[in-house]
Amino acid sequence: MSFNGLGRGERAVWIFLLFSWGATDVLLAQQPQPRISKFEKDQVLQMLNTVSSDVRKHYYDPKMHQVDWDASVQNFRGRIENAASLNRGLSEVAAALDVLNDSHTFFLPPPRPYKHDYGWRIAMVGEKCLVLGVRPQSDAEIKGVKPGDQVVTINGFAPARENLWKMNFVHNVLRPQPSLHVSLLSPSGDRKDLEIVAAMRQLQQTRDLTGEGIWDYIRDLQSEGELGKMRYAELEGDVMVLRFPSFAFGQSEVDGAMKKARHHKALVMDLRGNGGGAVSTLNEFLGNLFEHDVKICDRVTRDNSKPETAKSRGKDAFTGKLVVLVDSRSGSASEILARVVQIEKRGTVVGDKSAGAVMEARRYSYKLGLDTIVPYGASITGADLIMTDGKSLEHEGVTPDEIHLPTPADLAAGRDVALARAVEIAGGKISLEDAGKLMPFEWPKN
Repeated sequence: MSFNGLGRGERAVWIFLLFSWGATDVLLAQQPQPRISKFEKDQVLQMLNTVSSDVRKHYYDPKMHQVDWDASVQNFRGRIENAASLNRGLSEVAAALDVLNDSHTFFLPPPRPYKHDYGWRIAMVGEKCLVLGVRPQSDAEIKGVKPGDQVVTINGFAPARENLWKMNFVHNVLRPQPSLHVSLLSPSGDRKDLEIVAAMRQLQQTRDLTGEGIWDYIRDLQSEGELGKMRYAELEGDVMVLRFPSFAFGQSEVDGAMKKARHHKALVMDLRGNGGGAVSTLNEFLGNLFEHDVKICDRVTRDNSKPETAKSRGKDAFTGKLVVLVDSRSGSASEILARVVQIEKRGTVVGDKSAGAVMEARRYSYKLGLDTIVPYGASITGADLIMTDGKSLEHEGVTPDEIHLPTPADLAAGRDVALARAVEIAGGKISLEDAGKLMPFEWPKN
């Protein structure tokens, strides 16, 4: 089980050894999309039937938020019957689950046999969608996209806190686009209307895990693992900054990081961009932050309600000053940790309002076919999480004790105002410019 959810914060990496679905919809995007065949339509209908059945059986609320689930699914069956393309059919399966308006219940379509990358990182900062970074030598950089640019529209739609995660899900997972038409405003107010072309790389249709193939596979995993590592920095004023991109670490790794923290008077936990992860990792971090066992929340399932408690590390817990950094991409476990720190008055939360994507879900894996395997999946919420103040963070998020947002000019100049303020609260000192350079984003390999 995890508090992790795809789309709001970078969601999850699924490794499939065999896939063959949908190669033409992007790689041949300049050609008209082929009409969906009866065979493909039957497969999409089977996906809907399988996923919707598991939602009916396992979703935490048996009343389905007052949605007439059977009638709704039947409606989407009709829409799939009328779908003109395979992509449209798969989109209808995703839309069927979206009616529940649940951050952790969603469809995972068959993976595509290619990697694509638009060459930018964007996020909501306050109520504006801003460019955080641009990949060197990407089409986005060549065409003049820069950090600090405001994203006014993407393919004609205005991004907002309520829909940006869905737009990312569509563009990156559900229906990858060969290019995005974007309208931008520079920090100086200049308008830029651009067509950003995605970088594409064809992958093997079938992964060979014999002979040299196994080493290619291991190297790929190691490359991804480097991007998921914990990073820390020791600053003047006896302050340690700890940054990690997800809650995907074992007890020994968490204890190792917190052992380093215990040698400092203050700790800044930078959870910006951290979309969540495993319940066990969250418990390990919280156990290292409190000298006593601490109740996290109540897990409310369709059958019962049970408390979730983090067991303290006792005398080995970090007892120094604590500051937690969050932003609009901080989801699930990140939000829970920040809110527990607030409720228990353990430290100060700084940054931007978090994602409001806090449920507990389980991943379900499926496959179609015998000779050619078509894998797909779903994330289905199994529990709502009610904090000790009696409230759920779903659709609400965590409001920081101190809100500090970078301006477009700050992003353009590489200044990190939130981190600099967090360090100051912790008793240290760092310039805005040095804060921006402290632990720069590492672009994954194409």
